[in-house]
Amino acid sequence: MNNHSKRTSSSKTRKNRKIFGQWLFFIVMALFVLLIVRFAYIGIFKDVKNVNLKSSAEKLYTQKQTITAKRGTIYDASGKAIAEDTSTYSIYAVIDHSQKSTSGKPLYVTNKQKVATVLSQNLSISKAKALKALSPSKPNIFQVEFGSAGTNISVATKQAIEAKHLKGINFVASPAREYPNGTFASQVIGIAQAQTSEKTGKTTLVGQMGIELAFNKQLTGVNGVKKVKQDTSGYQINDSQQTPKKAQNGDDIYTTFDNKLQTLLESQMSAAENASKATSMNAIVMNAKTGAIVAATQRPTFNADTKVGLNKVWRNTLVEDAFEPGSTMKVFTIAAAINSGNFNPNAYYDSGSYEIGGGKVTDWNPTGWGSITYREGFERSSNVAMAHLENTMGATTWKKYLKKFGFLQSTNSGLANEATGATPFKGALEQANTAFGQGITVTSMQMMQGFTAIANNGKMLKPYYINKIVDPDTNKVVTKNHKKVISQPISKKTAQQVRKYMQDVIYADKGTGGKYKIDGYRVAGKTGTAQIGGSGGYETGSNDYVYSFVGMAPAKNPKYIMYITLKKPQNTTQSAEAYMATVFKSVMKQALDQSKLANQKQTGVVKVPNVVGKTTTVAQQTLMAKKLQVTVIGNRNDVTAQSVKTKQTVMVNSRVFLTTGGQATMPDMTDWSQAQVNKFGQLTGLDITNSGSGFVKKQSIKSGEKINKGQAITVVYHQK
Repeated sequence: MNNHSKRTSSSKTRKNRKIFGQWLFFIVMALFVLLIVRFAYIGIFKDVKNVNLKSSAEKLYTQKQTITAKRGTIYDASGKAIAEDTSTYSIYAVIDHSQKSTSGKPLYVTNKQKVATVLSQNLSISKAKALKALSPSKPNIFQVEFGSAGTNISVATKQAIEAKHLKGINFVASPAREYPNGTFASQVIGIAQAQTSEKTGKTTLVGQMGIELAFNKQLTGVNGVKKVKQDTSGYQINDSQQTPKKAQNGDDIYTTFDNKLQTLLESQMSAAENASKATSMNAIVMNAKTGAIVAATQRPTFNADTKVGLNKVWRNTLVEDAFEPGSTMKVFTIAAAINSGNFNPNAYYDSGSYEIGGGKVTDWNPTGWGSITYREGFERSSNVAMAHLENTMGATTWKKYLKKFGFLQSTNSGLANEATGATPFKGALEQANTAFGQGITVTSMQMMQGFTAIANNGKMLKPYYINKIVDPDTNKVVTKNHKKVISQPISKKTAQQVRKYMQDVIYADKGTGGKYKIDGYRVAGKTGTAQIGGSGGYETGSNDYVYSFVGMAPAKNPKYIMYITLKKPQNTTQSAEAYMATVFKSVMKQALDQSKLANQKQTGVVKVPNVVGKTTTVAQQTLMAKKLQVTVIGNRNDVTAQSVKTKQTVMVNSRVFLTTGGQATMPDMTDWSQAQVNKFGQLTGLDITNSGSGFVKKQSIKSGEKINKGQAITVVYHQK
């Protein structure tokens, strides 16, 4: 190739390189401009492929933290905590020598001997075992734990260990429930235990029985959330916390349990259980005027704080166990017979045995007591008497009353697994058996509900154990319970007669309840003994019975009802009645004494406010708030006159008459003084004839009847 050709080729090469360089320059410049535009877009709009970078960055460096809602506290009637939140702790020791603070100080165990000594002094672990745990055989272990001894540590124990300033010792908190009273209506209050969710990994308290289970949702509340920003090292950036979503703490529950009565009942029941060696016991004390349960327990039971005995008694037998009640059912039999017009207390029958429906009903004394009256039959707890009464009433009438008294159906107590009871009620013999408490099953709660009709002059009240539920964040009352009349299965007169015959059981020479007398108070009661049924028939052992007793006091106007059962006592050195009577007398007397003392504290004087011109409702509320009794005369809306002048000083519980005009009706004057009756007569113009002295026992014009000026009425008094 000549020199000209070489020059031409070299020139072309340089030209091509120049063009390539120019294109490369333009491409690089274009890419540079494109990147600048892209970064500018990202910088301005913070968005890549519809992903907001600002939001993503915030998510990356923002942590959500749960604000745990406090589980509601359960209180007794006086406002003392029965169940409340606390924490338990697990302990672990860091033994990895690489763990140091930023200043180089060790965060691991530096003195194993000291740590082992302190742990052995505060936990259920020996010094040797603690040392062994602190010196594992495997290499490269970061931390060690101490088995069951290192879990469920109380706050006090944690603080005691922390006070020793041990290096490398740390604690992990877990939610827990504290029951400061220990054994205190344990199955009714229930327990809540920590459970860890498989989905979230979070540990929360969950109710397992009793109120803790039945009201778990209300007690639990709703957790809140807060967000905080962290730097790349995981530390919170100052002033980065956002406004949190507040936790909604669980509602607080105020029960009706009287602390003193419940504590006494627990003590007496434990003593009776230990002495009698009974397989089980139940006891309930109720305010007869309201239906509020003021004390309740069962045996066996458990200590809710230590959990001792918990594995044996998961059932709340007060509502879950249906049993044959025996002779305490006779209270309802005689009530039904009286109310249906089928009871003549002075009529005679042959005791001992009674053939009916192809079988035989026998008394607990098989030879009987000869020909006796039905009143005496009730005193002696005669099965034959009740079988005759059931036959006289007729099965249809008797079953109607069983349902009226709330049997064979739930009391809707709200507690889990409540039984309804049952009876086959087929055949004359089986139907007669139910009249003395065999061949029918009931719960303790059903019995208490039925007894309220006897104690409360025919009005049956719903039993309740929750006084109110309160939102602790606002102090707003979410739910408020109070006296609730379910029905009136019997008349007032019938109830009074039944209580009269129940007093015979306690005080008559032939009565079976003499052991239940209480000094200073008159008791109406009924004893009971029932065989224990099973799949193979009734048990046949000499003590294979459920013994029971119901007592109401004061008998004339009961303030409290107590029902107690004792099953299969093994120690027969005393009778079952003796064991139960000890419990009944001590607890019932305490309840009555407390009530009397409370009434005495209410005595005093008050100034009567002016209520003339106010509506009758407002006027009554105003005077009752001053602890005054009020009787309205007339049926119009506004008060036109009051019997006691404004600002006049009177004794607490004095009666004030309010006149409204219009049609007047007769009030129930039972227990009024003669002075109050005469004042009522002056205001209404009634022509009153008084008989006897003391307080009103009877009145010839019934309560609720219309009355007119000049109408005659006879009032009979008696000494209380």
